[in-house]
Amino acid sequence: MDAATTSDVRYDPYDIEINADPYPVFARLREEAPLYYNDEYDFYAVSRYEDVERGLRDNQRLISSRGGILELIKSGIEIPPGTVIFEDPPTHTIYRGLLSRMFTPRRVAALEPQIRRYCAEALDPLVGSGGFDLIRDFGAQMPMRVIGMLLGIPEQDQEAIRDRSDATLRTEAGQPMTQHDAFATGEMFEEYIDWRRDHPSDDIMTELLNAEFDDETGTRRRLTREELLTYLAVVAGAGNETTTRLIGWMGTVLADHPDQRRAVVADRDLVPPAVEEVLRYEPPAPHVGRYVAADTEFQGRTVPAGSAILLLVGAANRDERRFADGDTFDIRRPPMAHLTFGYGAHFCLGAALARLEGRVALDELLDRFPEWEVDRDGAAISPTSTVRGWETLPIVLP
Repeated sequence: MDAATTSDVRYDPYDIEINADPYPVFARLREEAPLYYNDEYDFYAVSRYEDVERGLRDNQRLISSRGGILELIKSGIEIPPGTVIFEDPPTHTIYRGLLSRMFTPRRVAALEPQIRRYCAEALDPLVGSGGFDLIRDFGAQMPMRVIGMLLGIPEQDQEAIRDRSDATLRTEAGQPMTQHDAFATGEMFEEYIDWRRDHPSDDIMTELLNAEFDDETGTRRRLTREELLTYLAVVAGAGNETTTRLIGWMGTVLADHPDQRRAVVADRDLVPPAVEEVLRYEPPAPHVGRYVAADTEFQGRTVPAGSAILLLVGAANRDERRFADGDTFDIRRPPMAHLTFGYGAHFCLGAALARLEGRVALDELLDRFPEWEVDRDGAAISPTSTVRGWETLPIVLP
């Protein structure tokens, strides 16, 4: 049977009002249109946990090499080599193996003292103030420093690279992303590649410059310049934007649930589960796109080859078939895997680092500011169609 949507529920990923709070629409999709079709933008969407998980796992029929963002999939542009997240096996396996060297458990764990230092540098000057912008003054600072440290980028240049990377994801309110700039950030790393080639160090940039691997043809070689630039653009974008959004959501959700925030202040063993629950409850990337390479069945209906499909992670993470009272925030929720970091071959390589940054950020924030409220009138959601979170988030201190 061909796919069809009989419900009058409407999901538009570019709609400003829906993006401000997508969860009522997500709930309707799960119940009324678990396989949804949007004829305006010509895409399908699935919203139940089991369907989203299966879609993330199926890298044979739902492929990544046409892009993981709806605009890229629909544009048909050629994805440059080295993107990793927008590749399929065998090239994905090869490039992922190289990039995984950045995120070994030992390397990630060793970053904690430095991450705490970055947090202190951002937060200490704010002590005694009546409030501050959690994104501008903290959430956009620490992740940038961590990625800059990993890549060996001088601190004086990190902010410019972060801003350029973030700009590629921004859209005009209510409009799709422009495709031509999607991978432009890599150009900013050219001078660092040249400098690091002549001045090797103990950092990821040097390691990637010298790494040898067998490519999909069996040829032993190093990364080309284009591949390396794309690698760095992917790491800079993914590492900065999503962690910044996580910090913003921690600030918002814990302000909305002050009793649970006070519980975390009193018992720091609750910090890791609190971070995990925020990740489930407000995932920074609420959907993932795939190109349908072969007819695929969801909910007894067929999504035809050649289609674009969105896997609605934000909807799946609140599916009550998987999570009891899924729309309830509960830091004491029994551990159960969510889909915020993906699933299967494309599970986020930086998940351990993001969790560490979230844990340290929350711990250090609570040390200095155990109580706060959010100035909702001054807060603004970031205008992107890929990640979802706060552009500005003024918090008021007692």
